[in-house]
Amino acid sequence: MQRDTLEQILAAKAEKRPVLLATNLANGEERVIDPALADPQDPLGAAAIAAARDDKGRIVDTPAGEVFLNVFNPPLRMLIVGAVHIAQPLAQMAVIAGFDVTIVDPRRAFATASRFPGVALRHDWPDEGVAEFAPDRRTAIVTLTHDPKLDDAALQGALSSDCFYIGCLGSKKTHAARLERLRRAGFDTAALERIHGPVGLAIGAKSPAEIAVSILAEIVSRLRGGAL
Repeated sequence: MQRDTLEQILAAKAEKRPVLLATNLANGEERVIDPALADPQDPLGAAAIAAARDDKGRIVDTPAGEVFLNVFNPPLRMLIVGAVHIAQPLAQMAVIAGFDVTIVDPRRAFATASRFPGVALRHDWPDEGVAEFAPDRRTAIVTLTHDPKLDDAALQGALSSDCFYIGCLGSKKTHAARLERLRRAGFDTAALERIHGPVGLAIGAKSPAEIAVSILAEIVSRLRGGAL
């Protein structure tokens, strides 16, 4: 690997940006590709976007010969706002699915190590927790508290970030009121359309564990480019 190439990859890693190293297998020529800037109409650009989405390298035929795409993605992360019952199975399932999970809830009686073993806990106010977490393009944020004082504070930070998924627990009526509050706070329609609410795929979930399944399924579908 050339020094300039290595420096570009290390810089992307420090900034938590996904990048790919495209190496021509015939002549060794290297090129660093940011999938967010790649041209989906270009075969190599489209392949780079798909490889980054799938977390899987691949060989691509190009007019210049075969090119190997090596993926350098930041870790998958999930920030759960609200240490409620649904958060317990969701955190466990997300860890199994490969996410680095953090719970943020200023209510210390809820966010305890006994309820969330092995999961990072923060007792900040949610807006501070989101800012410290520094969401990136590989981050999913889920709010579960039903308390506007907590959820709305987190959502304002989430909507100002590059996170790939934002989901909010609550009924359609609750979500409509939430959107109106955020609209009054200055967020436009395009920003509000990023929010999945009510959170989760419509699978008829009833129990906390089933709701957690629906949430994680929606997150994975968004991550991998599936139909929602």
